[in-house]
Amino acid sequence: MEQRKKFTLKALRVNNAWSQEEASKLYNVSVDTVKNYEAYRTFPDVPIIENILRASGLKYDDIIFLPDNYGKIVQNKKGKKPKD
Repeated sequence: MEQRKKFTLKALRVNNAWSQEEASKLYNVSVDTVKNYEAYRTFPDVPIIENILRASGLKYDDIIFLPDNYGKIVQNKKGKKPKD
């Protein structure tokens, strides 16, 4: 079975030759919001995801909305990983 390519929001934007400003208009969010999505500081909610899918022509499963290590890395206040 062939695996489909998946795209981060930044890769999706770059591959479509959209500036962050253009993407913000297509997604109906601010430019700062696009920057936050691409840096994984915030995540789009369902209506915005629908706008992204409509603008890109992709399916939900084709887009990476969260980093691979989301929820797996926990650091203490000193920045060290906890021991298992």
